[in-house]
Amino acid sequence: MNLTERLKIQQEDLVEWWQNGILPRLLAGVLLVYLLASFVLAFSWSREPTLFDLAATLEQYTSDSAQPVVIGTATTVSLIHVAETILDKPGGFLSNDITLPGAVLDNIPSWEFGVLVQLRDLARAMRESFSRSQSQSTEDVDLAIAEPRFNFDNQSWILPRSEDEYRDGIRYVETYLNRLSQAEQSNAQFFSRADNLTVWLATVETRLGSLSQRLSASVGQRRLNIDLAGDAMARRSTAVSADQEIKTPWHQIDNVLYESRGTTWALIHFLTAIQYDFADVLEKKNARVSLQQIIRELEATQQTIWSPVVLNGSGFGLFANHSLVMASYISRANAGIIDLRELLAKG
Repeated sequence: MNLTERLKIQQEDLVEWWQNGILPRLLAGVLLVYLLASFVLAFSWSREPTLFDLAATLEQYTSDSAQPVVIGTATTVSLIHVAETILDKPGGFLSNDITLPGAVLDNIPSWEFGVLVQLRDLARAMRESFSRSQSQSTEDVDLAIAEPRFNFDNQSWILPRSEDEYRDGIRYVETYLNRLSQAEQSNAQFFSRADNLTVWLATVETRLGSLSQRLSASVGQRRLNIDLAGDAMARRSTAVSADQEIKTPWHQIDNVLYESRGTTWALIHFLTAIQYDFADVLEKKNARVSLQQIIRELEATQQTIWSPVVLNGSGFGLFANHSLVMASYISRANAGIIDLRELLAKG
């Protein structure tokens, strides 16, 4: 019996074993159930968290902690609750998953990243500006430890996990919040000043401006390079073409859209908290209504996407373009941020 005949006999035996054996059928059944369960979970985990009521959250905090609401409480509580939401939502934190269904989902991980960027920016602003009276003052010890935790790699699944680092950050922010609410703990402060708020809004402005450009690039456009416009002495490191084709790759269009939705979701809560903690500053500048209009523009970005896929029609084509709609809302909100910063900067 030659080698070819032996292989043929072994193949026939394997087919007979697969057709008549119990174990192969059991394995196939388990695999089928696993795939079906993953499909159902993927559908459930792909839903974005809804907006939470900050006033109710503050009321719950005062009830549970028996601590009063002071300047800085709203911003700190909103940061904590936003961080807990991305960790405790259905499916938990998905960006670092390596198994089904989280490993094949990309929209919600993009949403998580958008939230995380705003979380990091606010944590840095609290460490560098909000909790310090001036540039030469000492930074808060808990915020100094918490802020780097939120900047940990969001795709690390072990040793340590991203979730573990973020929960450590939350615990240190909670410690800061407890000290902030206690009159005898005068070393924990939150300074409600126009210059502090302007520093954070400048970061928000750049984030929204970048997202607006990335969303607008979904349809592709030839743009003139204006990086050095306005300054005759300006120079750059390397030469760049004066006329460039700017277009988001087709496979990243939905990712950019959901990152934008995560960004605006987080900003709605943070800006709402700003209304509480910077109420006197806003009233003095008559800027409260400006902030409310910005929040209203951002709330429009959270409308339900009824289409099963992200549509990317041409600008004036037959089909809708979800990215351009999102870019419109974000651009208007960003224009409001710019106006608000200028208003706060005036004496």
